[in-house]
Amino acid sequence: MPDRLFAAYYRDVYAYLYSLTRDAALSEDLAMDTFVEVVKSVGSFRGESDVKTWLFSIARHCWSRWLRGQKRSVRTELLTEFLPDAAASPEERSMDAFLDRRIRDLLGRESAQTREIVLMRLEGYSFYEIGQKYGISETSARVIDFRAKARIRSILEKEGLTRD
Repeated sequence: MPDRLFAAYYRDVYAYLYSLTRDAALSEDLAMDTFVEVVKSVGSFRGESDVKTWLFSIARHCWSRWLRGQKRSVRTELLTEFLPDAAASPEERSMDAFLDRRIRDLLGRESAQTREIVLMRLEGYSFYEIGQKYGISETSARVIDFRAKARIRSILEKEGLTRD
């Protein structure tokens, strides 16, 4: 059932989140977070509301959680946020260089296809274009990108490598 919900409502959930965030990459990540939550809670959906209302409620909660954690979590919708900033202090540049190496190391541990999908997203390719290149669906490209970024984010958070 979650797969059908994703196929039927992803664009609606994304559009709703984009209306809240006005940030395409963040909206994509939050939409994926929403469907992860859907998978976890689909058994508790009692049908007392419209499916879209339920999905939008989950999306709104994901957005609220992101807002609350904004200052203490690592955002990976654009891993380029961790790349060196020329205007930074020497200490910040040193930390940026460390983060850059760490992210590249973690990304290097992914399969070649996953690594290339994440890099293509960072270069601005659409999920449709990525799917065409690898002979996979747009949805599969989204999931691969999301999961790789989530793994990297989780490791960075566990290592205490967050930005304030």
